[in-house]
Amino acid sequence: MAKVAVLGYGTVGSGVVEVLDVNAKEVSESAGEKIEVKYILDLRDFPGDKHETQVVHDINIILDDPEIEVICETMGGIEPAFSFEKSALERGKSVCTSNKELVAKCGPELVELAKKNGASFLFEASVGGGIPLLRTINDSMKHEKIDSITGILNGTTNYILTKMDREGMGFATVLKAAQDKGYAEKNPEADVEGYDACRKIAILSSLMSGKHVNYEDIYTEGISRISIEDFDYARALNMSIKLLGICKRGESGYSSIVSPFLIPNENPLANVNGVFNAVNVHGNMLGDVMFYGKGAGKNATASAVVADVIDIIKHRGRHIDVNLKSEELTLSPKDNTVRQFFVRVQEDVRNQAVEVFGSGIEEVKGENVHGEFAFLTGDLSEKDFWERLRKLDSVKGYLRLY
Repeated sequence: MAKVAVLGYGTVGSGVVEVLDVNAKEVSESAGEKIEVKYILDLRDFPGDKHETQVVHDINIILDDPEIEVICETMGGIEPAFSFEKSALERGKSVCTSNKELVAKCGPELVELAKKNGASFLFEASVGGGIPLLRTINDSMKHEKIDSITGILNGTTNYILTKMDREGMGFATVLKAAQDKGYAEKNPEADVEGYDACRKIAILSSLMSGKHVNYEDIYTEGISRISIEDFDYARALNMSIKLLGICKRGESGYSSIVSPFLIPNENPLANVNGVFNAVNVHGNMLGDVMFYGKGAGKNATASAVVADVIDIIKHRGRHIDVNLKSEELTLSPKDNTVRQFFVRVQEDVRNQAVEVFGSGIEEVKGENVHGEFAFLTGDLSEKDFWERLRKLDSVKGYLRLY
């Protein structure tokens, strides 16, 4: 029998315990032996809970117990999670986590520490919730040269954009509704400003490149400036608006960005709605593979954590390698990326816009928008686009085209 500890008995942590309870038969068959939760670390007590006797408040009880083979960290944040995980790995205990912030910042260090001590550090649940994405990239696609990863990586923002599009409500109204339903946090900044998606694409970029991509180096825009007028124009273009995290391999190296994009409706990503996530991975031989599913939620994320536990138990005594190294990757400058852009200005700036962006621009008319001049640019580098945009007197909005 394998014995594990769960750090944090919140949404995901309680979900991990529930999966191990409800699917005990399937888990034991998959792992080759029974898996038992011996400890649950939390600051709180849980009187009346089925597992109240397993709750402890001191991490050292877990670290000092030789029976504990795997620690599931579901606390979130950098500290004390990092210190707890580091201490566990130094003692040869394997760790699996759903903590995307920690993986994005400290993942390579923890992978190296695990390897040094004959343990494993796995983090399937840190990106895409229950979607079996990272393991597929790390194992089944290890022989591929991955050219690009493009994903809808945040369910909250995708839910908000879907509601704005379908119901014609403004950003603030939909955000409030999302908060009331529990889809958005009280402080939604990490989601709506793109920070959550940024950390996730940083992890994917690191696995793709085999080097460490610092999420702070990734240019990031959120969705708080998207308006219902933007959706009117998107429909006129037969496109959808999605917050995308993108990493591409090019002749000049790797580039990465998080931003709202206009996507043609024939692209499968354009039809991913609500709280769902989707990630398209392109391999040089395999071509396109798309992963789709719930990117968050108690049971979906917990299922991914348990999958890591099973993997570790099945490979007991061996380090499970992941393509996450400490060498820093320098991303290609955003300014060099070439793409089309969509721009909205006041009607009285029409002539100025044509002069600045050239006569080859394509006007876009929104069915319910008046007093504006909207247009698509030709192919421009990001640097060129921004230099031109700054010359306009009244910019109502802009979007990148995917």
